[in-house]
Amino acid sequence: MYVSNTGKILLFLLLLPECTLTAPKGAHSIWLLATYIEGQTPFPEYSYVGMLDDIRIMYYNGETKTLHPRGNTTAEDDVFDSSLLLRISDYIYTHFKERLAVAKLNLNKTDRDLVLQRLVVCELRDDDEPGQMITRDAVRGSTTDELQYVDNNFTYQGTLNVSPYVLKIHLEDSKHRHQFLYRPYCIKTLKGYLEKRRNQVNRKVKPRVRLIQKANSGSGGSRVSCLATGFYPRHINLTLFRDGQPVSDHEITGGDLLPNDDGTYQMRKSLEISRADKRTYNCSVTHPSLDNKLDVTLELEHGEPFKSVIPSVLTVLALMLLFGAAVAITAKKRRPADFIKNVSSVSTSEENMDSNSVLMCDDTK
Repeated sequence: MYVSNTGKILLFLLLLPECTLTAPKGAHSIWLLATYIEGQTPFPEYSYVGMLDDIRIMYYNGETKTLHPRGNTTAEDDVFDSSLLLRISDYIYTHFKERLAVAKLNLNKTDRDLVLQRLVVCELRDDDEPGQMITRDAVRGSTTDELQYVDNNFTYQGTLNVSPYVLKIHLEDSKHRHQFLYRPYCIKTLKGYLEKRRNQVNRKVKPRVRLIQKANSGSGGSRVSCLATGFYPRHINLTLFRDGQPVSDHEITGGDLLPNDDGTYQMRKSLEISRADKRTYNCSVTHPSLDNKLDVTLELEHGEPFKSVIPSVLTVLALMLLFGAAVAITAKKRRPADFIKNVSSVSTSEENMDSNSVLMCDDTK
């Protein structure tokens, strides 16, 4: 039971930044994910991770009260005011303690572990003006309330079981902090990191795109998949077309953005087709690293996948057998050394034949 709870906590810690908010194309943002854990776990009671867009830039350990830079190649002490950051850290910790009492009222008292999290995001638009700032609180992965501060407008959505009077005080205090402390400090820090890590943030890596068809023994048809991988930044548009028309979303599986080990991303979209399908499929990709749209086409003839490939392969195999028989007959009339030489030549030719019947298109640009 303990291992299971810990696994759930770790999974939530890893997935929350990826599944909650996405900055618009061209904008940049700083994320701070703070976590408070009550219970016996391998994690610190209080910690947070800071990210610039999708690049991890810092980690704070609440037990040792130490801040650890991540991924930097130069000193970044001048990017932010460390004393002010620690002051904000202490405030978030106090906030978690207050929220803990409220959360326990709505939870089973026999639960061993309790996880509270706060996600703070501030955004700088592509015109260099401050964008939205969002503060989202969650208990065990479920959002309890969210504060949005956009263009000096402050909105709140929540499910907290507190009196209107307490809620009003909380919102007035939060609005004041966002307007005069959180957003100015966050935007200043964001601009500093964008200057320091310009090469990391602005790097562009072209996607490698393949359109693959694989037989489905269960249905008798096949699956057409478009895979784009190895690209950065994360913003990408990947569309499957059938006879020039976009395939409906309800027919497509996949489409999730997934990270690669090297810091790039991948995305796959798939479509099940019948054996009798005679239509033409292609995959279209647009990405900031590409000057033009990238199109990869897969053509199916008469609804039989690989029909044009299989006869060719069978013909080549038949010719190989005939050639091999001729060599064997001729070799009997030659010297043993010549016989060994000819058989070796046939073996090498067989090894070099490409009998792969999967149609793939790979962008090697």
